[in-house]
Amino acid sequence: MKQQRITTVSEFVPATVVGPGPAPALQTHHGALFNEDCLGFLRRVGDETVDTVFADPPFNLGKVYGSKVNDKISEGEYVEWSQAWIDECLRVLKPGGSFFTYNLPRWNIVFGAHLMAREMMFRHWIAISMKASLPITGRLYPAHYSLLYYSKGKPTTFRKIRTPIEICRHCGGEIKDYGGHRGAMNPDGVNLTDVWTDIPPVRHWKFKSKKRGANQLSTKLLSRVIHLSTVEGDLVLDPFGGSGTTFDVAEHHDRYWLGSEIESCDVIVERLRDSEVGHHHTGDWVEQAA
Repeated sequence: MKQQRITTVSEFVPATVVGPGPAPALQTHHGALFNEDCLGFLRRVGDETVDTVFADPPFNLGKVYGSKVNDKISEGEYVEWSQAWIDECLRVLKPGGSFFTYNLPRWNIVFGAHLMAREMMFRHWIAISMKASLPITGRLYPAHYSLLYYSKGKPTTFRKIRTPIEICRHCGGEIKDYGGHRGAMNPDGVNLTDVWTDIPPVRHWKFKSKKRGANQLSTKLLSRVIHLSTVEGDLVLDPFGGSGTTFDVAEHHDRYWLGSEIESCDVIVERLRDSEVGHHHTGDWVEQAA
């Protein structure tokens, strides 16, 4: 029997998913979280129903996420699995929808080629400055993760974001003079580039749950992605729930959301029920999107 799939927001927010499958581990007025494997979850989501997909999958580095995730498989297995969930994400994405995946450059090169083969439109390779590892003998010092940004045809939503003019942390003066044209600059800041140097890693326990040992994404990163590619009332999907950053940001910016997490959802449930967990990490600057 063919599975029924979600077709409209009203069918799953706040109701459960139509058709066979587990009930949500958490429901809010904006979204639903499912405690299951990403592929099982994605296969129950309707065709062309999602406005933006954001995915932060395991990087296949041997990290311990829990008993249900093997983060050290062969390269061939990892690529085959990744292409399977990417294809499901593309199926559920609306025409004009946006697809983002955050990963190491070595994997995003492979994923980018797959997305091109699926006739997705390349938008940007965004470099997220992250000097988090030790130097590696015989190689350049790795100093960024990559955020791939593709769209399903011309993007329906692409909002201009401006960032604050950089200032010296010591003297407080502006770092650039902008070629002597500082007076002509937009008072809301400078245009966002494809190199993001202002996304700090979430390392301090003040900003994350002690119940989850793996790294957590900055709310600033997800806030920027969501503001860039969606408007209020749009639907955002994240098949790798992790610590719930995507869902937390979507809740606070009036976007609907759907997601899954194969390991325990306790951290996400706790976070969304206590909106203060992690939300001090966004920063004081409220970026302007137009």
